[in-house]
Amino acid sequence: MIVTQKKEFSEILKCLGPRGRVFIVGCGDCATTCRTGGEAEVKEIKKLLEEKGKTVTGWAIPDSPCIASQVKSHFAKNKKAVDEAEAFVILACGLGAQSVLDNDRLARPVCVGCDTMFGSILDKTGTVLSERCAMCGDCVLNITGGICPAARCAKGLLNGPCGGSDKGKCEVDKEKDCAWILIYNRLKELGMLENLKSVRPAKDHSKSNKPREIVIKQ
Repeated sequence: MIVTQKKEFSEILKCLGPRGRVFIVGCGDCATTCRTGGEAEVKEIKKLLEEKGKTVTGWAIPDSPCIASQVKSHFAKNKKAVDEAEAFVILACGLGAQSVLDNDRLARPVCVGCDTMFGSILDKTGTVLSERCAMCGDCVLNITGGICPAARCAKGLLNGPCGGSDKGKCEVDKEKDCAWILIYNRLKELGMLENLKSVRPAKDHSKSNKPREIVIKQ
């Protein structure tokens, strides 16, 4: 899940500038879960925009606005409202915003209402989003028992702990578990402690050269 946080409303207004007619695009997946781009948040920002004299021509909440076909479908369903807009306000991650940009034939401004934070998992309570993947393109989970040191170690260490942990907690943040203590305990449980004897080379950052692109084979 991609975690987002709301931007200050003043930043959205600054992006819109003098443009008065706005179409809002939310997200029915990640941003809805984060409570940054679901129906309640779309209606909230609609009200705020109207209080500032803006006209909201319409709004849509694709399940996944990062998927081009969904954006196109919602644009087609709301063609009149979309055509009347001078700009878009996007309550989704940066991927959703850029998908709208790529699928707007009139090349209108896209004003993002959320900051994109990190990739996460959602806990069983449905309230805590925890970073678990650094999306680095050089995955070591097979070696570390399924626990990612790049995301969960404050220093991103790949070959064991730094030596500063205390009672299983990270020296950078005493409230956080040391990732490498978690990895050790997990490997011990699996009978895979031998994995700790092999030294990992430095991350191959060429795998995360930007912009990346993968073609799905048919």
